[in-house]
Amino acid sequence: MVWALQFFLGLMVANAGEWFMHRYILHYWGKQPDSYWAYHWQEHHYVARQLDMLDPGYQKWPRLWNTQAKEWLALFAILLLNAPFFWWANGYAYAMYLSIITYYIVHRQAHLSRRWAKTYLPWHYEHHLFDSNANWCVTFPLFDYLMKTRRKPQLDSEVN
Repeated sequence: MVWALQFFLGLMVANAGEWFMHRYILHYWGKQPDSYWAYHWQEHHYVARQLDMLDPGYQKWPRLWNTQAKEWLALFAILLLNAPFFWWANGYAYAMYLSIITYYIVHRQAHLSRRWAKTYLPWHYEHHLFDSNANWCVTFPLFDYLMKTRRKPQLDSEVN
């Protein structure tokens, strides 16, 4: 029972962290031209918007210091920060590790196949193509709903 509670807590913390990091670090600091995080806005968002969700940087393994390599470094740092939990709250650690791996896999796939993104991650597809000031979660929009930042694009018929 304790392990299951730890696992659940890990999933919640991972989703909250994904929301927070995307909104406040990748977008706030990412819009600062001299910031390390500028790659997210200046490279990733720019390319995804130009190519209708596709980001060719995900077609190959990360190259030295491209967007994908920087994303890997950030995810690896999060793994390292959570490593101590493995010894005294490994349900939590397993959830964090699973969440980080899932994040990378689904984020990469979303930028390799727009059809897949539109079908399985519509909130992320909408974040890139309709409203980059909403829909901060990538893997699952739980914290977007909790923080009231989940926005669906309005269709022309809904506006009237």
